[in-house]
Amino acid sequence: MLVLVLGMFFMVLTTGLVVRQFALKAQLEQLRGNLKVLANAVALSLDPEMVRAIPLNREGVKTEAYRTVSEKLVSIKQENPMIGFVYILARTDQEKTLQFVADADPFLVRKKDVTAYPGDKYDATPFPQMLAAFKEPAVDLEISEDAWGKMISGYAPIPDREGKTIAILGVDIMASDIYKAQQAINGWIFLVLQAGTLLSVGLGLWFSFGLTRPVKALGEGIRRVSHGDLQYRIKTSGKDEISELCQAFNHMAEDLRLSRQKNLDYFYGVMQSLVRIVEARDPYTRGHSERVAEYAVQIATRMGLSKPSVEMLRQAAVLHDIGKLGIHEEVLKKSEKLTAEEWELLRNHPVIGEDILRPVFFDPEMLAVVRGHHERYDGKGYPDQLAGDEIHILAQTLSVADAYDAMTSTRPYRKAFSREEAIKELRDNRNAQFNPAIADVLISILKEKKD
Repeated sequence: MLVLVLGMFFMVLTTGLVVRQFALKAQLEQLRGNLKVLANAVALSLDPEMVRAIPLNREGVKTEAYRTVSEKLVSIKQENPMIGFVYILARTDQEKTLQFVADADPFLVRKKDVTAYPGDKYDATPFPQMLAAFKEPAVDLEISEDAWGKMISGYAPIPDREGKTIAILGVDIMASDIYKAQQAINGWIFLVLQAGTLLSVGLGLWFSFGLTRPVKALGEGIRRVSHGDLQYRIKTSGKDEISELCQAFNHMAEDLRLSRQKNLDYFYGVMQSLVRIVEARDPYTRGHSERVAEYAVQIATRMGLSKPSVEMLRQAAVLHDIGKLGIHEEVLKKSEKLTAEEWELLRNHPVIGEDILRPVFFDPEMLAVVRGHHERYDGKGYPDQLAGDEIHILAQTLSVADAYDAMTSTRPYRKAFSREEAIKELRDNRNAQFNPAIADVLISILKEKKD
């Protein structure tokens, strides 16, 4: 009710001011019309030959032609009390600079060293209607201000007997009162609109505060979910429509999460099958991925990593060698030393694995683990020669587990290491191939199992 009352008050007040402004504009338009008629009538009443006979210099005021024209202008001014100034202007060799020919009172009309003697120059640049009057009668569009004050002026051409314009007549009506009224109304309108705006903004903020919070929360939820965070939920309270929309959003996010999880489980199973196909091609590596996953999970659990991180590491460990699908079987089973070209192909399998998994698993961390499981702590690994903390912590963990299982498995080119030999290799390659803290964790686990 308060908003409605205040709104009506400001509407009525503003409407009254606007109506008054329109009334002033209508009055001004009527004045412009009358002024155009007056200027044209006066211009036609003048003798063009007398106007042409006036010398355009200071001595021109002493001539008979000037006295005749000036007396005519003075009589016109006396008959019309609203007229402030009446004068005649002619062209100069400069397009927008005119010169006075005659004035009703050139001796007294002075301000800021501007005079109206014959030949005195006048800059008509601010008054385009004055220049247009050499073709047809014209009036200023708005109240203007020059050296003589605030006024509105009408202009009309003074033609000779052949119809050629030899000069223009100008009639100025002092408009200080109208100008002040316009400025006052504009000021009031501005103040009213400003007050109404401030009040509206204040009330709008007050009323909308209860709406913006749940709307912002909903927007944040949409942003988070659109970026893949399907675990995000909006905290809702109340029974209004926005709260119900937030609850519906939470249900939608949960359905999306379950649907994505089912799809991931399905594709993960497919990827596991592909890994088993890779391992089936080489009897020496059968079961390697599952063993690596078991070691990696034990290391990560001992290190105190979160359950989601441990689960991600387990999945990455199972799939870490899927890139070997892109490596020829003869290279994988070769018992002799690999050629440089074959070794380069084999070193590319982490990149191939990342490319295979990217369309299925959207988590960039998991892809980084698969790509980085052959990086070395000293930066001499592959494919990106990352070093130290540049390597994802889960990739460093997987690297240790992968190396240990590889050492303790029989390969075509060597026999399996014993547990003690493998532990010695882990210890000797701390700070080189392996993160020393992670290597120590696995060594500790292996010793506990032995005991």
